[in-house]
Amino acid sequence: MAKSPKSAAGGGGDARPRVIEQEALDFHARGRPGKLEITPTKPMATQRDLSLAYSPGVAVPVKAIAEDPVKAFDYTARGNMVAVISNGTAILGLGDLGALASKPVMEGKAVLFKRFADVDSIDLEVDTKDIDEFVNCVRLLGPSFGGINLEDIKAPDCFIIEQRLREEMDIPVFHDDQHGTAIIAAAGLINALHLTGRDLKTAKIVCNGAGAAAIACIELIKSMGVPHENVILCDTKGVIYQGRSTGLNQWKSAHAVRTDRRSLADALEGADVVLGLSVKGALTEDMVRSMADNPIIFAMANPDPEITPEEVAAIRSDAIVATGRSDYPNQVNNVLGFPYIFRGALDVRATEINEAMKAAAAQALADLAREDVPDDVAAAYAGNRPKFGPGYIIPVPFDPRLISAIPVAVAKAAMDTGVARREITDFDAYANQLSARRDPIASTLQRIYERVRRHPKSIVFTEGEEEQMMRAAVSYVNQQLGTAILLGREDLVRNTAKEAGVELDRPNIEIINARLSKRNGVYADYLYEKLQRQGYLFRDCQRLINNDRNHFAAAMVALGDADGMVTGVTRNYSTALADVRRVIDARPGHRVIGMSLALCRGRTVLVADTAVHDMPSAEQLADIAEEAAGQARRMGYEPRVALLAFSTFGDPPSERSEQVKQAVRILDKRRVDFEYDGEMAADVALNADVMAQYPFCRLSAPANVLVMPAFHSASISTKMLQELGGSTVIGPLLVGLNKPVQIVSLGAKDADIVNMAAIAAYNANA
Repeated sequence: MAKSPKSAAGGGGDARPRVIEQEALDFHARGRPGKLEITPTKPMATQRDLSLAYSPGVAVPVKAIAEDPVKAFDYTARGNMVAVISNGTAILGLGDLGALASKPVMEGKAVLFKRFADVDSIDLEVDTKDIDEFVNCVRLLGPSFGGINLEDIKAPDCFIIEQRLREEMDIPVFHDDQHGTAIIAAAGLINALHLTGRDLKTAKIVCNGAGAAAIACIELIKSMGVPHENVILCDTKGVIYQGRSTGLNQWKSAHAVRTDRRSLADALEGADVVLGLSVKGALTEDMVRSMADNPIIFAMANPDPEITPEEVAAIRSDAIVATGRSDYPNQVNNVLGFPYIFRGALDVRATEINEAMKAAAAQALADLAREDVPDDVAAAYAGNRPKFGPGYIIPVPFDPRLISAIPVAVAKAAMDTGVARREITDFDAYANQLSARRDPIASTLQRIYERVRRHPKSIVFTEGEEEQMMRAAVSYVNQQLGTAILLGREDLVRNTAKEAGVELDRPNIEIINARLSKRNGVYADYLYEKLQRQGYLFRDCQRLINNDRNHFAAAMVALGDADGMVTGVTRNYSTALADVRRVIDARPGHRVIGMSLALCRGRTVLVADTAVHDMPSAEQLADIAEEAAGQARRMGYEPRVALLAFSTFGDPPSERSEQVKQAVRILDKRRVDFEYDGEMAADVALNADVMAQYPFCRLSAPANVLVMPAFHSASISTKMLQELGGSTVIGPLLVGLNKPVQIVSLGAKDADIVNMAAIAAYNANA
């Protein structure tokens, strides 16, 4: 089954990121164990809050729901709550490991619901293999949820369980192992048929594999118009034909056809399409040669496909190929489907997810792949904008348009087929509301990682003797971002790694001892040439290169021996920056600044300058605004820059505000190509209602780039957001240097280091 969220957690071929066991265990154990927590949505600060949330206030919605059960959607979380339920009888590709062992996977699925579609989700592991017990358990829990996502249940039990629950419950029940793969595959098939001049009514299709996903695939495409007789289903015993008596069940036999073909090889002769949902190597080169012109090959077995795109390309130049893997084009990835399908179903309070809703989701995905790719997706491809064609028939998972396209189509289909209990009258407004749910900072990071994977870079992890730097280097390499260079004494690095359980003996990890490097002399000469008129003797520069890893690493980057560097774990920011600035200059015509990304309640705001300038002048503030706007664009945002101050447009008067006013006038003279205005207070910049009180404000919407009047206000505000406001803050990002350098916070965790290393690599591609 082509389930990327799961395959990403498991092993694969040599080209796939290899997740190290200890790294995965550390990830799940770090901080609060697991991947989920419960957070209240209402204030709980005062006695009045508590009396409204519980006794006596809670009695009021209780009575209302008792009188009208539909009111539960209005007064409780039911309408945005999906249960992810399994008994662990078919976990990933690992088999029956039990209900408890399935919990990490189910938690992961719940996280994906929240991340991609803002659907709240809770995992439930039901410890029984008895179908009746399982069905009864889930059915009795129905009032708690707005939908049920079944997961990792073996066939044929999954068919029986889903069918019975759909009949007995009045909320959507969806087995993603079946229908998620089917919907994404159907979307790709629609586009592949279009590109090859075929259609669903005439294509000859072979499906290899007769498990849950395969049955769901052929049932969906038949409901969309593929004739029964045009599909040949094969299992391990060969073709499922009318009259076959062995190895059948009611779900397989429903798709038996009248044919004299008996083997998979026979079935594929002259076939237009093959849907592979079986095992590695099931499709041979001879089988592919025997297919019709312009064959469509969906090799969706995970972790390794039935045949690789490289193997197909070696024998057929006219084929369109899709797999379940993220390292090939046309990935059949379930995360393109289930979060958004449930989002649309929940928003109209649907009683089920029917075939029409699945088909609508598939068509919406197909349509989206034909549209021009937006800049924030194209940014991940370093200028090679994906375009509808054989190599791009399915949207990519980080496309921000998914959240506004798929739920709309699903909601409309639910309303059209009479299973919606709530009408949506303004679908344009609904699409806008959906877009606002997207997690912008996570999407930004995904785009950054995807672009770096396409153009890997070598990054120096300067404090290589520190455990978190080693873990970050391993993670950087595992995620196929490039080469990691650890600076440190090799014996100490390896001993520390061994004690910490970090495996460094792998391709693309290098350990360099600055004292023993053959490049020391070259680096010292380079540094002396830069610093000789600043009071430094040659021996001073030699000492800096030999004894200080920041200077050595910066020289590596400056002279092209590495693409970028990340440092800061053992030194404060200003010290690390001073070290780097001795070696690497600002980009010509640019100013070096620090910029932080703050995510709070689904909004991303870029804050500058959070690291470099203490009390910037008006000229410096204007420069900072330009640098921040440029970085915002490089990260996929159209900048709306607010220059902040204590006052708002002259009220109250403030000496410091005059600097900000002057900065705005300087930007006016420069005729910059982005929106900006100031001076203004933070609430005016960020709150549309407050901003509306100033109709002359030049910003078309709340600001997404904030230029602070001084370093201290920038640093204080971002740290307060992080500690008290529950915000995620990334940075400060170092912007404006001639070479990619990022400095992490003192004592930063490995995940933060990897993000900054990826950003350094991303900027090396800019």
